[in-house]
Amino acid sequence: MSDEPVKDPLALGLGSLASGVGFGGACLTAAQIVASFLRGDLEPSALRETAGDPLLAGLIAAVGVGGACGWYRSASLDNVWQRGVIAVLAAVGAILIGFLAAPVDRFFGILGLIIWLLLNVAFGILTTRWAIRGKGEMGSGTGTA
Repeated sequence: MSDEPVKDPLALGLGSLASGVGFGGACLTAAQIVASFLRGDLEPSALRETAGDPLLAGLIAAVGVGGACGWYRSASLDNVWQRGVIAVLAAVGAILIGFLAAPVDRFFGILGLIIWLLLNVAFGILTTRWAIRGKGEMGSGTGTA
């Protein structure tokens, strides 16, 4: 019996997808935190001119970071089509998870958004580790040292 770790494409693909969702959702949540700070300091007329920009930037960052994380983490997959699907699904999932921060802001305020941001980052880190273990490379955390 060999000690060679085996490549697990399912763990690699799902971990890559979930890491993109977590980190991309964190980007959109951070933008909502910035917009929430601005909403507290600005008058309603000035808010319409200013607060749209962090949300738009956060949306673009969520799509970019989510897709890039999904694409980068799934680099060990042999099929480029699968990598592309993972990247697109990670970008869309990042938007959906980022949009879930709006009700969190409504019900729990800034503190809830900060906790949601930390949960997204922790989820991204854990699923990145899952994707790395799915690569099946020596030294990637699969073996017992």
